[in-house]
Amino acid sequence: MLVVLAFAVAITGCTRAQDEGWQGYAEGEFVYLASSQSGTLVQLAVRRGQTLSAGTIAFALEAVNETAALEQAKHQLDATRAQLADLMSGKRAPEVNVTRAQLAQATANARKAALQLARDEAQYRAGGIAKAQLDDSRAQADASAAQVRELTNQVTVAELPGRAQQVAAQQAQVDAARAAVVQAQWRLDQKRVATRQAGVVYDTLYRSGEWVQAGNPVVQMLPPQNILVRFFVPETTVGSLTTGRSVVIRCDGCAAEIPATITYISNEAEYTPPVIYSNERRSKLVFMVQAHPSVGDAPKLHPGQPVEVRLR
Repeated sequence: MLVVLAFAVAITGCTRAQDEGWQGYAEGEFVYLASSQSGTLVQLAVRRGQTLSAGTIAFALEAVNETAALEQAKHQLDATRAQLADLMSGKRAPEVNVTRAQLAQATANARKAALQLARDEAQYRAGGIAKAQLDDSRAQADASAAQVRELTNQVTVAELPGRAQQVAAQQAQVDAARAAVVQAQWRLDQKRVATRQAGVVYDTLYRSGEWVQAGNPVVQMLPPQNILVRFFVPETTVGSLTTGRSVVIRCDGCAAEIPATITYISNEAEYTPPVIYSNERRSKLVFMVQAHPSVGDAPKLHPGQPVEVRLR
């Protein structure tokens, strides 16, 4: 009779422990919105408790210097592109026409010099002129012909684009200017910070007009997927739990149980309350377990709120 009574007491104790569930609390893993650039806060577009969608502008910093730097980089890019186009096109048409006119004049002079040389050669054979005059005529004809060849080559060169090495060097300048535009645009974009995911504004840490150092958070957000529950399971029970297992959460003021999924089980034990370890006190040995509710149910919980967790 005593054995049966003891067994009944043991069963009742286990049932009561299971009915009571495991105690824990809701926790939030906050997201802090900050800029990589320093500046004066000129726009704080959100307030505490506001629910934001992804892509919403949260705050903006003064950006006069960054805007000017972007304009300068764009003008520099335009200049390098124009220089590259100039190298690729060769000389302008009016400049080429000037050289062609000079070539036409030199051709006429060469023709005249050739005719004069022919007359002087005939006169020299007849004994009408001296050898020195013939030499002068021959030199003038050679010089005129050389000038024609020079101007012909100048016309050809004027119509050519820049040398391959010059074009490659200028193309590198264009690429560098384009990269400078990208950098300037990035710095300007950093002055306006938007949310990357939906969530609730938990707190704002600066006011408009205050100086914000680079990297300092301005807005503290809590996305629903970052809300979780931490509860503590006895050492005698933790072995039966696995990640992915379903549980339900109960809390004061909750209209219904909130389903959740175990996502983490600690590998390290802790004591609650702290005691000296002994085989007799193993019931005080607990493991921390985390469970995430669905995104739709997560806003029903608040960080720091006491909860009770049971197996589903």
